[in-house]
Amino acid sequence: MAHVLVTGAAGFIGSHTVDQLLAAGHTVTGVDNFRTGRRANLAAALTSARCSLHEQDVAAPGALAALVGATKPDAIIHLAALVSVQESMTNPDLNYSLNIHTTHLVAEAARLNGVRRLVFASSAAIYGDATDLPIRESSEKKPISPYGAAKLASEAIFLGHGAAFGITVRCQRYFNVFGPRQDPASPYSGVISIFDRRYREGKGVTIFGDGQQTRDFISVHDVARANVLAATRPDIPSGVANICTGRSTSLLEVVGVFARHYPAAPAVVLAAPRTGDIVHSLGAPEEAERALGFRATVSVATGLGELIAAG
Repeated sequence: MAHVLVTGAAGFIGSHTVDQLLAAGHTVTGVDNFRTGRRANLAAALTSARCSLHEQDVAAPGALAALVGATKPDAIIHLAALVSVQESMTNPDLNYSLNIHTTHLVAEAARLNGVRRLVFASSAAIYGDATDLPIRESSEKKPISPYGAAKLASEAIFLGHGAAFGITVRCQRYFNVFGPRQDPASPYSGVISIFDRRYREGKGVTIFGDGQQTRDFISVHDVARANVLAATRPDIPSGVANICTGRSTSLLEVVGVFARHYPAAPAVVLAAPRTGDIVHSLGAPEEAERALGFRATVSVATGLGELIAAG
């Protein structure tokens, strides 16, 4: 069994990753500064003797290196980040600090302390408004936000450290992740969690466009499983992989599932498309299966059903 340090452990994806690491028998050291993470997300995990949590800012110089030196993990899963495309545009300096400089600090903490595996939470945002679908790892990288650019730069930082210092690096390019614990109150939240909140409140939803725009929605349970594989599966190579389902789902299909559960809710409102919105996004999942043995198994309908039932 492995000892894995998880940054951003109390966040949406982080807490699910911690849960699955523990369920698989691993030991977890969690790190979070609670800027967006919630201690309640780790309530069950922290009942385990194999899980510890450190309230710490990964961006603080020397702090993570000291913790890694003290705990000696086998792998680091780096999930702590500025998680919003919109916020990266309103505050590019913060985006640089949390999404590029912090990457360097994590890579150095691994190098200085002999950590042999790094897993990085990258994003499909590195591809920008790709029109050649499905998007493959070799597709052109044209980020259209500071967030996407920072994720692409961070991949290079980690892969460069890996090649230079003998560290296995896995960059996980997440597509549209959804599921329990995603904060619907945040203006930067995913569309599914926003829809979920609106329906729970008895309100209708507005779709900007005709509703035929599609996304590759992937359950957070699948994403967490991909993270566990990347951190603990023996004898895997360094590289990048889309973490996606390879299946398109339209926003009208998503709304249809909610409408069946909330028949009294107001009808969906279609509004004018917003400038810059991506119309279609779909990932190619084959590389993750080849390199990690990972294939998404949770359907959108099943994942939505779980999310709705959790309320």
